[in-house]
Amino acid sequence: MDRKECIRAYKETPRPMGVYRVRNTVTGRWFIGTSVDMPGRLNRTRFELEAGAHKNRELQADWDASGPRVFAFEALDTLKPSDVPGHDPAEDLVMLEAMWAEKLTAAEGPGYAG
Repeated sequence: MDRKECIRAYKETPRPMGVYRVRNTVTGRWFIGTSVDMPGRLNRTRFELEAGAHKNRELQADWDASGPRVFAFEALDTLKPSDVPGHDPAEDLVMLEAMWAEKLTAAEGPGYAG
């Protein structure tokens, strides 16, 4: 494959979408979110925390106090791309996030307020 074909193949490959979690391994608190590009979103979240710019103030405060070594970044669930042309996965992701929030709250206690 030449370079242009590799770039085209990369762009056409669907990115994993679904629910992710940032978990404080010391306190057990967690933050979840969804994305149509989970690897990219997890990288962005880590960058925001390192820069002191994450939107969740409680999560940011714990990160600042404890440092990155106590946090785990995890993909909780993935959503398969729809076969329907033009399907918007936003509603599916919202429902999947709500399901995970309920499940985690019951099993592990409350997360960081969203």
